[in-house]
Amino acid sequence: MEQQECKHQALLCDRERLQLSGVTGIDSYDDRAVILYTQLGTLTVLGRELQLGALSIGSGEATVTGDIQALRYGDRGRTAPDGIIRRLLR
Repeated sequence: MEQQECKHQALLCDRERLQLSGVTGIDSYDDRAVILYTQLGTLTVLGRELQLGALSIGSGEATVTGDIQALRYGDRGRTAPDGIIRRLLR
């Protein structure tokens, strides 16, 4: 069986530390929600006292810590933030 390389991976440890790969950008974050773009679409991390730790767009890795309550995947086609012109025309 051929092993396939992952485009995106999420590793959650004790609901307190989330390590991500395949991150292509960040939309927004505060202490209750972190919205990231991944190679497979948008990812919203919900919780309390969330902190965006290490973030490296170059390597595609990010870390979120806090009381993580939910991971919600969105539009598979949105892998990067919209440009400023596209946002204005919405």
